[in-house]
Amino acid sequence: MNSEAREQILNSIRNNKPENVPYSPLRDFSSSGVEGNILELFKKHLKEAFANWHEVNTMDEAISLIHQLHPDAKVICSATPEITGNRPIHAADDPHSLEDVDVGVIRAKFGVAENGAVWLTQEDLIVNALGFLSQHLIILLDPDKIVGNMHSAYKKVELEKHNYGCFMMGPSATADINAVHIDGAQGARSLNVFFIKQMTIV
Repeated sequence: MNSEAREQILNSIRNNKPENVPYSPLRDFSSSGVEGNILELFKKHLKEAFANWHEVNTMDEAISLIHQLHPDAKVICSATPEITGNRPIHAADDPHSLEDVDVGVIRAKFGVAENGAVWLTQEDLIVNALGFLSQHLIILLDPDKIVGNMHSAYKKVELEKHNYGCFMMGPSATADINAVHIDGAQGARSLNVFFIKQMTIV
């Protein structure tokens, strides 16, 4: 195609462009599907996802509860400085080294009331595999950091700041083989959320 023919085509396109039409205004869905107390709604949906919740006042109480829930745990790996496990997460330069973790402890950024999910990023997990190789998960969550629904959640995830993030809801389970329900098929066998405000570590 010579330059004259190309210019004719481009001029024809320029002269026949449709008028600019403004985008339709987006509806605010931040309160959609959320009725009543957000914390109670989160607890309800957490239970429906076969997870459990506990109101905890201090870190000493949290540590004691971890040992009550998992008395046989030999390897506890914590991604938050609020709780010290016996497997240092920063020493795990290979994700496979977390394959024997009995209990993983993670501080979630926020929860979602409409489905009982929590939002975790690579900053929270430190090693992403901790959230999936641990036999059992303890999620620390500030009860004041719960949003109503996923529309509100996506306003908080800050995708441009994180290389990795995921919504986690309840323990792993599957029922696609002979319709038999199996817990922990592809991840944690149990998930407990501890409602506790974030402690300042000095």
